[in-house]
Amino acid sequence: MTLLKPLSLLRFQANNVCHRSRSPFHLIHVRGLHITNRLAAVKPFLLADIGEGITECQLIQWFVQPGARVEQFDKLCEVQSDKASVEITSPFDGVIKKLHYEPDDMAITGKALVDIDIEGEISAEDEAESPKKRRSGRDMGTLATPAVRHLTKELKVDIADVQGTGKDGRVMKEDVHRHVSQNRSEQQPQQHTSQPAPTATTKHDRTVPLTPVQTTMFRTMTRSLSIPHFLYTTTANITSLTTLRKRLNSGQPPEAKLTHLPFIVKAVSLAFQHHPLLNTHLDTASDANKSTLTHKAAHNFGIAIDTPSGLLVPVLRDVQLLSIREISHALSDISSRARANKLSPADFKDASFTISNIGNIGGGVVAPVISAPQVGILGVGRSKVVPAFDEDGGLVKKEELVLSWSADHRVVDGAECARCAERVVGFLEDVGGMVVDMR
Repeated sequence: MTLLKPLSLLRFQANNVCHRSRSPFHLIHVRGLHITNRLAAVKPFLLADIGEGITECQLIQWFVQPGARVEQFDKLCEVQSDKASVEITSPFDGVIKKLHYEPDDMAITGKALVDIDIEGEISAEDEAESPKKRRSGRDMGTLATPAVRHLTKELKVDIADVQGTGKDGRVMKEDVHRHVSQNRSEQQPQQHTSQPAPTATTKHDRTVPLTPVQTTMFRTMTRSLSIPHFLYTTTANITSLTTLRKRLNSGQPPEAKLTHLPFIVKAVSLAFQHHPLLNTHLDTASDANKSTLTHKAAHNFGIAIDTPSGLLVPVLRDVQLLSIREISHALSDISSRARANKLSPADFKDASFTISNIGNIGGGVVAPVISAPQVGILGVGRSKVVPAFDEDGGLVKKEELVLSWSADHRVVDGAECARCAERVVGFLEDVGGMVVDMR
């Protein structure tokens, strides 16, 4: 009996507490002898700064839904800044109560991203929630870049219906177009011959916000086009280089084959040993009357890469220390990670010069735009075989490569840019000269 009295008294007091709590901010939950403050148990998880002062990110996809149980370090969602995508993980165990954003929304740094019940109890409301409602996050389990999601909206396709062929089932642009083509072919026999097909006049104008990558390009190019550009174009005879490449690639697996780009990257780095002015940063922000040049010790080259998300420029570091084979492997690595949307903010930092290889798409002469605070950029066009005359006047075939340079004319004069460009041409036309200059 002495044990029953305290037990009964505790139950009585707990019930009284329940009846006295009228305010919604003091809701008390009683389960047997367990009393839990439910409001205190729900923690809003804030979106942290992912680097470089980024204030907002685009939410790409959710890996969880309301009512799902998560453990510490489980993936919650994927967000994309103007430079890279990042997977956000849970800081603690619990149950997902609320998602504050939908896919494609812009999430604000420092604001609540998701609410997590750290007591880990799934409420009756969560249990009663229908599967359809839980999936209201719109294809939250589908991997795809913002550009692909934008394409599905244009074509009015549910991305959850598209079979992805990319890594981990990621939906690519080709998958969307194939899905649309298959649907059209299936629906074609059902269409009545008397009904004309919809014409282009039925389409309407649409206004959409810029993607994070486009936003960065907008800001960067607006600032960069205030720079007075000096343009210089030259042509390199890469016939002997192509012959050397074919010999080195003989018997190699596809992933180990050398392209022209590693040779070009190394040639630029070697030329910068003689023309270091092109590997500098110009500081004009602190004081217009006291601008400074910082000569960069490392040759960290930004490499422009065309991806489904848009143009990305990750950095290939310490080129001056790498062999041509090592440069080839590094280029392959950053290219594959860029196209898989797996680059981190650190991959974009501290570029001292930029190389844009537009030749794999087409074109010859280009006018590349400098990315401040860099003072130069090289645009590489497509190589082509042209007729030429040898020293004896005979007609021969020659493979030409167009190289287009832009330099900041405030600090780099035309003669210096031309000398550097012609030194690069010399290295590409005589690879033996590259070997002599290597340290």
